[in-house]
Amino acid sequence: MKPSALKAARLDLNLALEEVCDLLNKISGGATSPTLLSAWETGRRRTGPKSRQALCKLFGHPSRVLFAHQDGQEATTSLAEMGTGNVTRLLTRHVDLVGAMIDVVLGAKEQLVVTGARSREPGYLSAIESVLSRTPDLVHYRVLYGPPRHRELREHLARLLALRDPAERRNGVQSLHIGLVEKPFALERHFVASENAAVIPLPSFHGADGFDCGVALGSEAAIGLVQHGREACASARPVETLHALRRLPVRSGPELLGET
Repeated sequence: MKPSALKAARLDLNLALEEVCDLLNKISGGATSPTLLSAWETGRRRTGPKSRQALCKLFGHPSRVLFAHQDGQEATTSLAEMGTGNVTRLLTRHVDLVGAMIDVVLGAKEQLVVTGARSREPGYLSAIESVLSRTPDLVHYRVLYGPPRHRELREHLARLLALRDPAERRNGVQSLHIGLVEKPFALERHFVASENAAVIPLPSFHGADGFDCGVALGSEAAIGLVQHGREACASARPVETLHALRRLPVRSGPELLGET
């Protein structure tokens, strides 16, 4: 099969996937991985606007050329083909939501992304600490949208910093990333995702009592959420020391029962 124009542009420069990712991330400020770049090249996933612009700059070709294989086959990507099949389970009870979130955490082997600033569920936070303690190669991204809403979350983040030093590298890779999104109008995201599965909390189906329901997603959707979290963390202000963490105020906010 003839390679896509995106892949051909890389091969013409005799660049490996890893090399293009390094160059691309310097241009875009993102966190594109070789796995994601390969999916873009084959058309299994669509490239976002920011990454498209950076790739056009890197390779010197217009978007209509580099991404023709994606734009002409938009409905045939595996994610689009699956549609609602990406939803593996509808979570209608708080206990089911928390249990599914913990399952995602415990099943993570390579990457674990958690977003939101409201976490306070003890079992969930404990599971994150446990899996990081026993899986040293697992890379964890925690994206905060504003300062922590609860004391329990700040104490959890302090324990993460005690477990791992963001300044250290394991096999050349930073294994703990804590980022604070400071844009005042940034929409707060709430999800937990690994390379295998993800859970997104939803507003309660039972009344105006917070977020105690949700959806569990399979690996195709989960990989997209992992990349979303990686890019959000890369563009956020890093929180890498206990001193920096303690300078963040703890602000109270509306209760989020199944908060991530």
